[in-house]
Amino acid sequence: MSRIAKNPVVVPSGVEVKIASDNITVKGPLGELNQALTGDVNVKLEDGKVSFAVANETRHAKAMSGTLRALVNNMVVGVSKGFERRLNLIGVGFRAAVQGEAVKLDLGFSHDIIHALPKGVKAECPSPTEIVLKGFDKQAVGQVAAKIRAYRPPEPYKGKGVRYSDETVIIKEVKKK
Repeated sequence: MSRIAKNPVVVPSGVEVKIASDNITVKGPLGELNQALTGDVNVKLEDGKVSFAVANETRHAKAMSGTLRALVNNMVVGVSKGFERRLNLIGVGFRAAVQGEAVKLDLGFSHDIIHALPKGVKAECPSPTEIVLKGFDKQAVGQVAAKIRAYRPPEPYKGKGVRYSDETVIIKEVKKK
C-alpha cells in the first residue's frame, strides 16, 4: 500500500464529505467537487477522517490508493481554503488586466490576447505585471495558469515572458564569435 494512503484525510468543520458507490463528493464554503471512484480502493468516512484501503493487492490498486488520497485531500483543502497561483509578466510593455470573466494580456504581439476564465476560477491583477488566479479546484487553477504561461513562456537569454512567481529562469550566456 502507498505510504501516502496510510495517512487519513482530516475533514475540517464546515466541510461535508459524501461517499457513494462510484464517486465521492466534497462540499464546503467555497464550492463543491466530485471525484470518481474505482473498485480498486475502499474509502471509509469515520469520525471526521476519510481513510483509504486497497481492495486487492495489485500494483495498480496500490498506486490508485495514494493517488485517490491526494486528490481527496486537494478537494478538502480547496473547498475550505482555496488555491492560489501567481504569475509575473517580465518584459517591456507586458501588461495584464481583468475584464469581467476574462484576462486581457498584452505580451508584445500585434494583438491583445483575451483569455476566458472557466467557472470556479477568479483572477485579479494587483499590478499591471502580476496576475493572481484563485479557485477551489487545484487542477483548474493550475491549468489556467499553465495556459496563460504558454502564450509567452520565459525565454533563456533575457528572461522575458510569463513566469510563475516561484519559478527561477536560468539565463544563458550570449553566443560568442
